[in-house]
Amino acid sequence: MTPHSHRRWALAGLLTPVTLLLAGCFLVPLGIMATYSFLSPGLYGGVEWEFYPFNYGRVLGAPLGDLEEFDPVYGAIFLRSARLALITVAVCLVLCYPAAFWVSRLTGARKPLVLFLVTLPFFANLIVRVYAWMLVLRPTGVLTRALDAVGLGALAPDLMFTETAVVIGLAYVLLPFMFLPLYASIEKLDPALLQASQDLGASPRQGFLRVTLPLTAPGILAGCLLVFIPAFGNFVVPALLGGAKVMLVGNTIEQQFLAARNWPFGAALAMLVLGVLLAGLLAYALRFRRGVAPAAS
Repeated sequence: MTPHSHRRWALAGLLTPVTLLLAGCFLVPLGIMATYSFLSPGLYGGVEWEFYPFNYGRVLGAPLGDLEEFDPVYGAIFLRSARLALITVAVCLVLCYPAAFWVSRLTGARKPLVLFLVTLPFFANLIVRVYAWMLVLRPTGVLTRALDAVGLGALAPDLMFTETAVVIGLAYVLLPFMFLPLYASIEKLDPALLQASQDLGASPRQGFLRVTLPLTAPGILAGCLLVFIPAFGNFVVPALLGGAKVMLVGNTIEQQFLAARNWPFGAALAMLVLGVLLAGLLAYALRFRRGVAPAAS
């Protein structure tokens, strides 16, 4: 056995237990959830071990709704969740794209300091950070008092328990997930390419659209995906900032498990959310593969 092969086998031996542990932590709960989604709900919660494929019928309708009445409310909840997730992605992209450009141009100790400040919210508890936004957005909160102090109290918006509050909270929580991929993509951008486009007569707008934007597209796609996935199924932010007025799919799943005690239907909703997110990941993987294939050839 060559030294190179020996190192490969040693590395495989070190990574195998960790890989099996991670696979088990993901696949075992996923298998339980998938199994529960095809079982009959119990009378007082839990499940009855009888094959019952109609839990999906309340969302998807016929032919899965023979024993479950199709309810368009759940489709509306899915659409609302997707819409707010897309708005959150747009807000994060608009805020982070110019900020990533600015940080990439910093020099000296300022760049690592700014990057540390971007990641600083990860060191604080999520619920505490969302509660801080509740103190800001509530009718007697910081925002209203600040406007009262300057004589504009009548203009204070009632943001608490609205879709706007949910988007603000989601954007605040997920900003680093957009910023870091954008920064990594922009940091690798060669300024000589922009200079060459200007030498060839391209305007700043043309240089951005034809040089900068295509070269940073992988970072944009990665950031959008990293923001959309947790925003679509988020539970904490809609529960605290949206309340009962803004019902998203994460809150609906929680209600089915805890309040309605319909575990199979909650599992079916969770599997549908997982299907939507896996479709997004697959689309990104196919897009990335098509982008790499021409470069490799």
